[in-house]
Amino acid sequence: MSEHSVFDPSEREQDSVVRALLDDPNVGVVDTTLDQLASLRRLLPAMAGDSEELPRWVHFPWRRTMVRVLGPRGFDRLRLDRNRNKITSEEQARFRDLRVGVVGLSVGHAVAHTLALEGLCGELRLADFDELDLSNLNRVPTSVFDLGVNKAVVAARRIAELDPYLNVQVFADGVTAETLDSFLDGLDLVVEECDSIDTKLLVRHHARARGIPVVMETSDGGVLDVERFDLEPDRPVFHGLLGELKTADVADLTVEQKSTIAATLLEPSKLSPRMIASVPEIGRTLSTWPQLGGDVALGGAAVTAAVRAFGRGEPLPSGRRRIDLDALVRAGLDPATDAENV
Repeated sequence: MSEHSVFDPSEREQDSVVRALLDDPNVGVVDTTLDQLASLRRLLPAMAGDSEELPRWVHFPWRRTMVRVLGPRGFDRLRLDRNRNKITSEEQARFRDLRVGVVGLSVGHAVAHTLALEGLCGELRLADFDELDLSNLNRVPTSVFDLGVNKAVVAARRIAELDPYLNVQVFADGVTAETLDSFLDGLDLVVEECDSIDTKLLVRHHARARGIPVVMETSDGGVLDVERFDLEPDRPVFHGLLGELKTADVADLTVEQKSTIAATLLEPSKLSPRMIASVPEIGRTLSTWPQLGGDVALGGAAVTAAVRAFGRGEPLPSGRRRIDLDALVRAGLDPATDAENV
């Protein structure tokens, strides 16, 4: 459920609530609709009819603030205007029919926010049972004001402040065998970014049974995995790297044993040297997998590119890609192109 409220001026019964909030001295007010309307008319004169939409007041209780914004059509067109024509207006409209679920809101936070930035879906479902800890702030783009708040709620709030009209559903208990069906119901694509090998397997087996594709980005070496269960209903999970391992098979394993499985999944010979050195320390001197903020930001961009291709109906075959920025920036330039790259 969304925590913010969008008030439609055509709903007269909401007037008293809006007035009470605007009159409350403890509630801030931000109203730049005149500037927004001027931008809409200047940048999109052919769409001036949208300037006739009545603006909406939006209440963000965690900010104790009321913000006035353009109506949904004008807001959408003006906010996403600079996407054109890398994303055409026709494509943008089609993306609004796409429903995407994100499991795990560390790398998943970057993914969900970037999807919302580009307007690549009309519904987002965010699942994470964990609360934001100070140790998460090396990679989750939020702030100390959000410490102790559920990670899915943190991401949903940030997206609401970007686009209050986007339908975002929060699963603050994460996904379990009992809740996964309701999370997956009606989804077009799942982005899986959780730490638990148990949940990774659970999500894939259920998604495969429903014919829902799964995309995952792994920070180390920029690994992007695509599993097109919609096109290949019998495809082995994780590209067959773990055989037909089930959640029940790993339920009683120790953290160290699960870390070994996860390392196998990432193909040990292709891990970065620093990650290889870190694996035996997980559960001993390291609490979990090390991750960097820049790698997580890259993951958000990589998954978004995959979702963009999927939503357009462009080729997006199953398989593993590597977008290793560290390797790229360390690589020597081709002498033939040195002059144009320096």
